[in-house]
Amino acid sequence: MVKHSTLIIALLLASGQALAENQVDPDGFTNPLQNLKFNPGLDQQEFERASSDALQVYDPLESWNRRVYHFNYRFDQWVFLPVVDGYRYVTPDLVQTGVHNFFNNLGEIPTLANSVLQFKGKRAMNTTARLLFNTILGVGGIWDPATKMGLPRFNEDFGQTLGYYGVPAGPYLMLPLLGPSNLRDTGGLVADYSLANAVNYLDVADASRSNPGITVLNIVDTRANTNFRYGQLNSPFEYEKLRYFYSESRKLRIAD
Repeated sequence: MVKHSTLIIALLLASGQALAENQVDPDGFTNPLQNLKFNPGLDQQEFERASSDALQVYDPLESWNRRVYHFNYRFDQWVFLPVVDGYRYVTPDLVQTGVHNFFNNLGEIPTLANSVLQFKGKRAMNTTARLLFNTILGVGGIWDPATKMGLPRFNEDFGQTLGYYGVPAGPYLMLPLLGPSNLRDTGGLVADYSLANAVNYLDVADASRSNPGITVLNIVDTRANTNFRYGQLNSPFEYEKLRYFYSESRKLRIAD
């Protein structure tokens, strides 16, 4: 599932920028601590404690993860965003909205299944109602009448379900193109993808196998609706921030 945690990283926009003394390394900020400049006006002990907390994410594959992070950075810059810009240029806003609603409607399937597995009865009923209204009244999900009817959209995945039952996150992982994850959530991605293919809602899974353009459209739509941009913080600590916010946000979503 490409949508995995793509909105979570938008939380990075709210974080402050780190002070840097030198230019960042060209290989994706491999030595950020060397560029740290302490402000004597700050409480250095408190600053060091907060910085240490942010770095305390289990990341035994950090060297590899940083390489993947840098690959994602360049792929986003050279391929993803130009494609997204072209898609937005040639596609009317109304069509873009319909495409986004359609794929969101497909995403209700894993949300429903995982809501049931986590005994979230109200959320499961809400998601069931959204599926019915948007599929029937919304013409296969192209329109989203459920939201206008006061039924909010939730997002539950199998990684959250595993966390709900106490499965530890495991080592942090930066997945090619998909972005931040961990061992538990990566397994959840596989499970959700398998479920979507097994259910084959609206025959989209079968159609995607014969027409890969559907999958490409799904990927482009997801990126077009994700505001995060690599490097926008202009900080040598972006890798650490992404890792920290992802890990903390997953804890919050599991506890929700």
